[in-house]
Amino acid sequence: MTKIWLVARREFIAAVFNRGFVIGLLMMPALLALFAVLGPRIFMPRPVHVTGDIAVIDPTGRILPALRTSLAAETLAAHRERDGRRLLAGAPPMARNMPGARPMLDAMLGADAVIRVVDPPAGPQPAIENGKVWLRADSPSARHLALIVIGDHAIAPGDQAESDYELFVPSALDMRVLDVIHDGVREAIVTVRAAEHGVDRERIEALMRVRRPSAVTVAKDVERSAGGFNIVLPLVMAGLMVVGVMVGGQTLLTSTIEEKSSRVIEVLLSAISPFELMAGKILGQLAVSLLVLVVYCGLGVALLVSFAMLGLLDPLLVLYMFVFFFITYVFFGAVFATAGAAVNDMKEAQTLMGPVMLLLMGPWIVAFPIMREPESTMAVVLSFVPPVNAFVMMLRLASTNPPPAWQALLSIAIGVASSVLAIWFASKVFRIGLLMHGKPPNLATLWRWARAA
Repeated sequence: MTKIWLVARREFIAAVFNRGFVIGLLMMPALLALFAVLGPRIFMPRPVHVTGDIAVIDPTGRILPALRTSLAAETLAAHRERDGRRLLAGAPPMARNMPGARPMLDAMLGADAVIRVVDPPAGPQPAIENGKVWLRADSPSARHLALIVIGDHAIAPGDQAESDYELFVPSALDMRVLDVIHDGVREAIVTVRAAEHGVDRERIEALMRVRRPSAVTVAKDVERSAGGFNIVLPLVMAGLMVVGVMVGGQTLLTSTIEEKSSRVIEVLLSAISPFELMAGKILGQLAVSLLVLVVYCGLGVALLVSFAMLGLLDPLLVLYMFVFFFITYVFFGAVFATAGAAVNDMKEAQTLMGPVMLLLMGPWIVAFPIMREPESTMAVVLSFVPPVNAFVMMLRLASTNPPPAWQALLSIAIGVASSVLAIWFASKVFRIGLLMHGKPPNLATLWRWARAA
């Protein structure tokens, strides 16, 4: 046992006190922080401030006055203020004071426009053609934003095949300005229709306004909000497990191949047994992966604390994640160690690792169906099929409808049994493969090695 710990300690120190490991460990948090700071500036559109004219052809004679009101500067400002309050009310407290929050909010609210509604231009041609000529005469000092032609039937509500109005705009008009114009015309038409039929529009809108709360899923022993956090949480949990397995597994595979190709493995086998060497390597890289997992979990908890959302995280989920990670890593660690002992270089390892990578990434293909229906037959069956059972069970446990405790415990028991079987198989292949050179083995050859050992 002492020799196993010595090998594990050597593997851990060699991996952790490596410049590449430190850079890789810090790279992900650094990239996330950089994205959080620069992402809104790069991907969010910049606030738009527009001043210009709109020409309106209104054969009814009643839409134009209402349109002047709906597109007035004070009306647009009131709408932006109302929408801004709604967005801020639904945002976490920390997000409201983030650097750059105000420009982001302005961009999300659409264009900040000062629009003048003018009479249609006069000219020798028909009114619409004169308006198009006027629209093309746009200039930076006197922008012509749109030509609106109100339909004759616009005031009469119904299911007419024709549009209630036509809209002509110049090229390169920002879509947010276009939305402001559409909203203003709709507001004007609805106002005139309400007055035409003697309807108190504000009263009707107040009757139709229903504030939508966040759904709360009530399970047997817990209540959880069904908001966006619980949509992301299962993917984050399963993703952390995959990252942890990949970090330690790839290093285990690479180090085993390097030691075998450089004949260092022969020196090591003169002092310890193949099983002790394999067990020490797996435990050492397990410690490395656990360190990565702890760092990322700590950053995630700190982020939840900063956004006052820590109460949404069930501590039992974190415990389950570490238990399933330990089981999964032992299984895949044995597989990676087997592949490293059986081949002579990384190129040969790719042939054996193809199916292993499919097992690692396979659960992501069915992740969304499982999250949507965690009690479906497919989800329940896959919860007990190793080695994907750990990932599937974490998706189910982090969902808004977690499975009963007996299913989680049964999945853990099946995972432990499959890991023991993987260790048994790996120890057999490891013993023979370490000293074998030449043609890389296939799966049938590996099975013969396991039976012969």
